[in-house]
Amino acid sequence: MKQTNQNEIQTIESGKNMPEKKFRAGPITATVWKNQAHLANGEEREFRTVSFDRSYKDKTGSWKNTNSLRVNDLPKAQMVLGKAYEYLALVEQDNSEEVIV
Repeated sequence: MKQTNQNEIQTIESGKNMPEKKFRAGPITATVWKNQAHLANGEEREFRTVSFDRSYKDKTGSWKNTNSLRVNDLPKAQMVLGKAYEYLALVEQDNSEEVIV
């Protein structure tokens, strides 16, 4: 039986989709999101997506995010996206090993 994690509880209570997992290397972040889709046949389907961004301070000192990367950001982006992929592969493996009674 699958346990409800804290992110799922927050999502249910607030109505917002909270991040499931974040991977950060300096200013680069990859975020894993758990989503629900309602199919035409009435079934619900769960799927995950990954977003990534780079944080920076603008001229006024306010923090902003962008998905544009500099050359020096590419190794960090590769690393956090690789970690996100590894996490998703392990979650998928765990889900496929669950026994439904």
